[in-house]
Amino acid sequence: MKEIKYYIGLMSGTSMDGVDAVIAKMTGTTFMEVCGHAFVPYSTVLKEHLLALQTPAIDELHRSALLAQQLAQLNAQAVTTVLQQTNLAAKEITAIGCHGQTIRHVPGSHYSVQLMNWALLAELCNITTVGDFRNQDLSAGGQGAPLVPAFHQAVFADQQQCRIVLNLGGIANISILQPLRAPFGFDTGPANMLMDAWVQLNWQQDYDKDGHLARNGKVLPSLLESMLQHAYFSQPYPKSTGRDLFNLQWLNHYLSGKENPADVLRTLLQLTATTTVNAIASSVPKVDSVFVCGGGAQNTLLKQTIAELLKPHQISLYTTDELNLPAQLVEAAAFAWLAACWYQRIPIAVHHATGASGARILGCGYWSVSSAKNC
Repeated sequence: MKEIKYYIGLMSGTSMDGVDAVIAKMTGTTFMEVCGHAFVPYSTVLKEHLLALQTPAIDELHRSALLAQQLAQLNAQAVTTVLQQTNLAAKEITAIGCHGQTIRHVPGSHYSVQLMNWALLAELCNITTVGDFRNQDLSAGGQGAPLVPAFHQAVFADQQQCRIVLNLGGIANISILQPLRAPFGFDTGPANMLMDAWVQLNWQQDYDKDGHLARNGKVLPSLLESMLQHAYFSQPYPKSTGRDLFNLQWLNHYLSGKENPADVLRTLLQLTATTTVNAIASSVPKVDSVFVCGGGAQNTLLKQTIAELLKPHQISLYTTDELNLPAQLVEAAAFAWLAACWYQRIPIAVHHATGASGARILGCGYWSVSSAKNC
């Protein structure tokens, strides 16, 4: 029997709300369970500074370096918290898989920037740390995203059914899991990112909890149809996107300025639901079920809207909680799994999703002090 090992996964998504940390128990690269979870929120100031890096400005390199150090401190805090909750010591963790904070994702120019000082994180935690997961795929001709379909296949696939995992983070993406076939997937478009930005602008709240604000609005058909005409939604995969495209500047292009804010919010929610369901319906001939994960899984109105749009296709909607992995923990767990694959030098077959020329060992590692002494 293979030895049980523990890995920590750290994830900060495009919503930029904070860091999710999980401890995953594994044998080899077989995922067993999540043993603990912690969340450390971003401060308003930190989020503002990170968002400022989304557009060119003065002194970007210096500001980026300082923010990478600050993010390492915050991620180390998340590691400490989750270790305390589980009564595990740093020496019992084989490796950390840390995504970092995406500040630019421009696959058309062959780069994606995840901000993090991984070396500092390894020093602060004294745990071998793996990061920079996207560059190898980009260098092999891929989009560098999405990286999670291989993990979804390993954890959620069924030998009889075609399942789709729908991640509703800042960006929405799907993983298509067919029996006896390699997984693939792509970003379908904006999920929480545009809605959150609109809520922050108009209500000075971080997000629309449970869709309450959107319930006060109505869908604006002409606005929805105009946004749906954007070329990204009809672009064939492999494809990935981010805040570089879908932002308030993009939204303002479609607005007259006379719209009711609640109506715009409800229409943005409908945009997410429509584009995800269109992508699901066109991905494969038959889909049995869709399992939602990510922060959007907590938005009841969004889930209800997606479920209604899936009904004509006879597709049922669930959350990944039904598959024994809580929806909010899936992405962080994925990076714990990716760290395990890096540690064991196993290539990850994400190229079916990203368009890279083949499977690659993803990530760059920084050894802990104790591990380095044994090298």
